Amino acid sequence: MTDSSPPPTASALARLAEALGAEANRKGLPPVERWNPAYCGEIDMRIAADGTWHYMGTPINRPALVKLFSTVLRKDPERYVLVTPVERVGIVVEDAPFVAVEMAVEGEGEGRQIAFRTNVDDLVPVGPDRPLRFERDASGGVKPYVKVRGELWARVTRSLALDLIALGEERSTEDGPVFGVAAGGVFFPIAPVSELGAC
Repeated sequence: MTDSSPPPTASALARLAEALGAEANRKGLPPVERWNPAYCGEIDMRIAADGTWHYMGTPINRPALVKLFSTVLRKDPERYVLVTPVERVGIVVEDAPFVAVEMAVEGEGEGRQIAFRTNVDDLVPVGPDRPLRFERDASGGVKPYVKVRGELWARVTRSLALDLIALGEERSTEDGPVFGVAAGGVFFPIAPVSELGAC
């Protein structure tokens, strides 16, 4: 008799997808990486550090509109842009363009699978193509990010960051012991063990 249970990645993603509804994974994203229209300058649009989108100083309170804009967002070498086949305009992003607001975890150690849902309902399974990175904030604390697509990242909320770091473990490397998180078959370093007291 064969085991018909889904792999851990599918299980973590399935729980998030079910919460979003079936339509979440049916719509493809526009091929913004292939579009190269003329740059038309900056517009007065800003994505705040908390993930809120603002236009002309006012928050955009229509989630459907924010999701639409998020599908045509791209990070060029010089700036973040909203891009269509006919124009490209620059916007301001204070930190990361997205925020990871939900996390699903399956398994442990090398077999652990972690998936995130962003504030615009992207589903992001952590792995070699969608890595985690960890930075320090102004007070020396740890700020985790997950790569969503292209050069677009999501900052993990503080409450989820604590849960994520709680999954960490110490491993030996060429540069000495390192504390990090394993997910999707990859070990993502957080900090050298010698610096843990400063985290």
